[in-house]
Amino acid sequence: MDTLPHHYQVAASATAEGNITLTAEGLAPLASAAPSQFDGPGDQWSPEELLVAAVADCFILTFRAIAKYNNLDWTNLECSATGTLDKDGRKTCFTEFEVNATLRVPQGTDTDKAHKLLEKSEENCLITNSLSAPVTLNAEVTTS
Repeated sequence: MDTLPHHYQVAASATAEGNITLTAEGLAPLASAAPSQFDGPGDQWSPEELLVAAVADCFILTFRAIAKYNNLDWTNLECSATGTLDKDGRKTCFTEFEVNATLRVPQGTDTDKAHKLLEKSEENCLITNSLSAPVTLNAEVTTS
């Protein structure tokens, strides 16, 4: 890992109508639009969905690193995240996030250890640690 601090730069451009184009050096452009809840087309990534996707993505990447460090063998991790956008006083913001994770580990794996590492991943996810809304983790460990 590079020495902190890290800096991530993204650019966005748009005209009066249509998509927003998000770009970052070395990455393919990404089209974005308002979600259907805000009268957008509903067929493209929106800032709201990108934020919730970042929660799920970061959770899995954090788990990968923690599992590797702790020598935990695992075969699959399915993660879904839900963000609740609501009013908080006079401002509209995400008021909570829920992360649902199902981890599959080989037969004979210490499932208590695996569950603890899932919890540790939620506690150490840099995306959720950067948000003000509370995060709930629902984790399940299964063996195959």
